[in-house]
Amino acid sequence: MKVSRVTAVGLVVAAALWIASGELLPRDSSEGQAAIRPAQAKSRAPFRVAVFPAAVVEHSPNLTLSGRTEADHKVNISARTGGVLTELRVRRGQRVKKGEIIAVLADEDREAQVARAEAMVEQRKAELDAKRILIQQGNMPRLDLVNLEAQYKSAQATLASAKAERDRGIVRAPWDGVITELPAEVGGAAFSFTGTQLATLVALDPMLAVVEVSERKLGGIKVGERAEVRLVTGETYTGHVRFVAKSASPTTRTYRVEVEMANPDYKIPDGITAEVTFALKTMPAVQLPRSALTISSTGEIGVRVVQSGDKVAFVPIKLIEDLQDTMWVGGLKDGERVIVRGQDFVRAGEIVTPVAATREAAAR
Repeated sequence: MKVSRVTAVGLVVAAALWIASGELLPRDSSEGQAAIRPAQAKSRAPFRVAVFPAAVVEHSPNLTLSGRTEADHKVNISARTGGVLTELRVRRGQRVKKGEIIAVLADEDREAQVARAEAMVEQRKAELDAKRILIQQGNMPRLDLVNLEAQYKSAQATLASAKAERDRGIVRAPWDGVITELPAEVGGAAFSFTGTQLATLVALDPMLAVVEVSERKLGGIKVGERAEVRLVTGETYTGHVRFVAKSASPTTRTYRVEVEMANPDYKIPDGITAEVTFALKTMPAVQLPRSALTISSTGEIGVRVVQSGDKVAFVPIKLIEDLQDTMWVGGLKDGERVIVRGQDFVRAGEIVTPVAATREAAAR
């Protein structure tokens, strides 16, 4: 009996203590934690971002395109008559001047035709001189003088034609250049050289740098403007735009642009890879590090700036020139505070703590 009473009293005391613990001790419930978090959020300090003032300046962007060098003139020199190729007076790689003899085609018949024509001219001239006196004395009709003069002029024309045919056997350079190919051989087929290629002549001065320009960038390139050409070998030359195509290539939809360079010493070879840089029209722009650029939720490229009240805003920009480490962009106002560090951790409308970034830090 005593044991049961002691047990009952113990249960009553334990129950009273358990009830009192819920009233006196603080509750650690989810509702309590949820009520505390908003207060903590309100007390959190704004995010710190590094900003740099945008400096709008007049900038002339460069357009660099890859292309190749190309000889100003290239021609396959062919024989204009038949005969035996008796001489090749040039070799591959040799420079020649305009009018210099490249090859000689021998044909005895052409020489014979010239000789016959010269003899005929002398005969007609002698007849004209002898009979002119008789006609002037009245011993011959005056109409014979007209016939004799016509025969003399016809003989002269025949002689000129014979000499021209003979001269076709002497092949000359049409302009200054370099011989690059000599497919013909001395002593080749006797009378089948008409139209046959004897040599290839390339004019290397001036030299051209040729690039293909897209339609969006074509408007910034004008005839007569300067351009810089850098060869794959490292040499750099200065030229000027000589030609801008008015019709696009049907396959690439690009436009051919030619830059002419002086090459008096023939140091620039034909067909070598080159980079051509054009200076485009000057426009207002801001230079920023590449890392400052970001993409909005809608896919626009731009930067985040800190506006009045230290509030973040997104500003879309226009890419003007890419310099690898930095970029020239348009669309920013002068003095606008651009976030150069921390821009990916904040969103538009958020309040931040802007900290001025050094020029060196902003460039990285």
